[in-house]
Amino acid sequence: MPLWVVKYSLSLLSGASGAQGMGCIGFPSHPVIELTSRCNLSCIHCHAGDLKDEEELSTTEVYALLDQLAMIPEFRMIAFTGGEPLLRNDLFCILRYAKNLGFSCTIASNGTLITEQCAQRLKDAGVAIMAISIDATDAKTHDKIRGKNGALKEALEGISRIKKVGIPLHINVTIASYNADQVTALMHTADKLQAAILIMYQLVPVGRGRKIADSSLDTEANQRLIEQMCLGQAEVTVVTEPVAGPQYWAYLMKRAGIISGPLLSLANYFFHGCSAGRGFVYIKPNGEVLPCPFLPISCGNIKDTPFDQIYRNSPVLNALRNRDNLTGSCGSCRYKSLCGGCRGRSYAITGDFLAEDPACFLRNEAT
Repeated sequence: MPLWVVKYSLSLLSGASGAQGMGCIGFPSHPVIELTSRCNLSCIHCHAGDLKDEEELSTTEVYALLDQLAMIPEFRMIAFTGGEPLLRNDLFCILRYAKNLGFSCTIASNGTLITEQCAQRLKDAGVAIMAISIDATDAKTHDKIRGKNGALKEALEGISRIKKVGIPLHINVTIASYNADQVTALMHTADKLQAAILIMYQLVPVGRGRKIADSSLDTEANQRLIEQMCLGQAEVTVVTEPVAGPQYWAYLMKRAGIISGPLLSLANYFFHGCSAGRGFVYIKPNGEVLPCPFLPISCGNIKDTPFDQIYRNSPVLNALRNRDNLTGSCGSCRYKSLCGGCRGRSYAITGDFLAEDPACFLRNEAT
């Protein structure tokens, strides 16, 4: 049995809330609520748009949304993000409300605002996991990406405070051409920080990231990243998961010589690849429902339509749930059930969210 299974099983389960598989952005069947687009940093890759404060859902509206989410049986975990969610004055009230509804709560933060008092309040509010972003092992690179001198130092201090109160840690990394040479080092850093999971995002050119679209990984760089993740996983206990790189699971299957049969069927059950709209949904601060933060196609607004109606009836979400709708090499790939290509990248580059993934390096895996 791998060491990470023994060491981190309880930490992994604390946020999984019954999930039986792994997919892009953690695991399938959970909503992410972007509580605010406001932030104390100005990251060059940020997908969040700039909304005025009055456009954000009020506390009462967030409560109503949580009530609606609680009616979806498969949703037992919620992630709160931003912007920087710690800028919401009502965050701790929202966390307690979600916990009372039976949700396991995760927060994604840049870590710089986590004081000792804040860490204890997060613990007392029942936060199951804190996901904190580290984009480089050196301060110069991280701080440049994050737009603030001292950002890495402050994030590491926040991590220390989270660990002190006993909240399990996840590390989020966004990889682009300017930090792709740090992949292995970042994996070892996450391991030294005793993170349970390292979520390895790839830059998708949406939001502020459109200005640095040329920094997105191309096909060869995507392959190098996934190969490095695979090799690095053998050296660390932190579990590394890809975002916008669903070819990871297909690569593991091909590397093991699994191209068909019961083993591939079993893998299809546990690995879900791109989760956009397939159990995963992303809710913007103004109530807009997206399939994924990197797929900015509105499926409806909870201010106008009950969430369950959006979730069940959206033509976009329903199209994403059936991978027979995929076109090009993704549509004919033997691994489409456990990969599906990055729908956000397809949309950003081609304008078609069902098109083949432009950065896929497994194009010849026809069924």
